[in-house]
Amino acid sequence: MTLKLSSFEKRVKRRIMGREHIFFAACPPGLKKICYNEMRAFDVPKENFKIIQGGIEFKSKLNTCMLFNLHLRSPLRILMRISQFKADSFKKLEKKISAIDWILYLPKNCSLSFSVKTRKSRLYHSDAIAQRCEKIISDQLNSKDGATHNHESHQTIYIRAENNNFTVSLDSSGKHLFKRGIKEKVYKAPLRENLAFAMLFWTDYSTNDILIDPMSGSGTFSLEATMIKANIPPGFYRAFAFEHWPSFSSKTYAYIKKQINKQMRLVSKADIFASDIDDKALINLKHNISNHHFKEWINVSKKDFFSINPSEISHGKKGIVMLNPPYGKRLGENKETKAFYRDIGKKLTADFKGWRVGIILPFRECKSYLGLKLELKPIYHGGLDIFAGIGRV
Repeated sequence: MTLKLSSFEKRVKRRIMGREHIFFAACPPGLKKICYNEMRAFDVPKENFKIIQGGIEFKSKLNTCMLFNLHLRSPLRILMRISQFKADSFKKLEKKISAIDWILYLPKNCSLSFSVKTRKSRLYHSDAIAQRCEKIISDQLNSKDGATHNHESHQTIYIRAENNNFTVSLDSSGKHLFKRGIKEKVYKAPLRENLAFAMLFWTDYSTNDILIDPMSGSGTFSLEATMIKANIPPGFYRAFAFEHWPSFSSKTYAYIKKQINKQMRLVSKADIFASDIDDKALINLKHNISNHHFKEWINVSKKDFFSINPSEISHGKKGIVMLNPPYGKRLGENKETKAFYRDIGKKLTADFKGWRVGIILPFRECKSYLGLKLELKPIYHGGLDIFAGIGRV
């Protein structure tokens, strides 16, 4: 028996679910090409993508946005474009915001937050813009019409204005996409998962590779490599903002995740090796891998990088070694940094000949300290412009 749709549900289906929309995948500096490469693996025409400042704009239906949230490892978040208009006064802004049918996009009784940025516009006071928009949107969402939700949800609206041209977007992701829902405990400036993925991508990591993660900290490289090896989408264990939208179908989403679950690979052996000399880091790592069978796939030990014999671990097979050495305040003076990276280079040259390597470098000069032929990839992490050194020993 097919349930009859209400007039509101018909409107949502026709105007939100049935139509193509413009979306924007926000990417960290240096990761746009990787994100584009990930997106092209899906059944979306090439002409529907546009690489622009800050990320990639794409045209698709809502289901593709949901799939991208689930599957893409490199972007920060995915925004759904709601409206674009020109406004040089608060009266015009309020009129345009009021004209948007917000009950089709957002759940009733949700809490709202705003990210507002303006440039060369007459309306430049971000707090004033947010306050006026919040009142209009809240009034709509608390009216008698629309979908009823018994739960509270948090939704973020992005407003950008340049030369009086406004773009209003809705955040479909919620928490940053690099948060996979696995790394519950972190320790001392952990690497973001999307950067770990980028470095694995640049080193051509595959499901057949052995990975040594000898300065593992909270285990970002190891966890990301395990998810790739087991074919687990990065968003499989987390929730998204779109799950509270009126257009969201829990039945369809459950089916999608069920199909994904069938496609996950059983990893027969633990060929990802994580180690550290810090007891607290290892405690956090063991906690992080205790769920989802990850402890069966990652071999954790307390070892110093400089004492590791990779041939004993890999039985002579060459693989990938990923390094996120301490830097900045964690390491100390510049002299210490120089000596430390020289020692790392000597160790790699002596014992990891033929291995592919990815290493975080706090500044460009570290490449010369290592004495290795590496390609430098500029990345941004923790408010710092740093580099990923990629190559073969």
